[in-house]
Amino acid sequence: MKEIVILADGEFPEHKLPLGLLRESKCIVCCDGAAASLDKAGMTPFAIVGDLDSLDDRLRQKYADILVYDSCQETNDLTKAFRYSLRFDPESITILGATGKREDHTLGNISLLCDYTAETKSDITMCTNHGIFRIIKKSGIYSSCAGMKISFFSMEQHQRIRSKGLKYPLDDVIFDIWWKATLNECTGEQFELELLLDVPLIMYTSHM
Repeated sequence: MKEIVILADGEFPEHKLPLGLLRESKCIVCCDGAAASLDKAGMTPFAIVGDLDSLDDRLRQKYADILVYDSCQETNDLTKAFRYSLRFDPESITILGATGKREDHTLGNISLLCDYTAETKSDITMCTNHGIFRIIKKSGIYSSCAGMKISFFSMEQHQRIRSKGLKYPLDDVIFDIWWKATLNECTGEQFELELLLDVPLIMYTSHM
């Protein structure tokens, strides 16, 4: 499978972009808590992964053949679904429904993106009803459009970045607090980043 969509049990996709990705996917790996919402929307998962404590009897019977039980208490259901997806060596993994409802889950799921990147060469994105989180792994030139809202987050406070094509250059940013490189804006059709440390950077762009 080249492309896998993971549906977590946060805010169900409503914006046309994440909802379109969900509807068009040929392989939806569903966290068990999200199974009811997916079923209600009339879509069928490829697999339902987790400790399965969120499934009612009707769904357990309906999807008995595709339940993947994982009792590990050291990881959340999103991580369980992610690691299950790696079995198929996909080219890309798109995570939906990972934000909203609970802010602690939202922050935890976003921070996990860096850990996931270390586990695979697959292209990983997290698409929400408001924007897209991507991982920047290296220095380079990236496509954009003028006026696009953009923010950057580093899990490594010693990271330093040189930038071109952003309204507010990142050259003097010290990543000791998460808000430091947020609420920026692209000035043209591309921007350039030079990462001084070889550690991943989380980039967020809002839907235009």
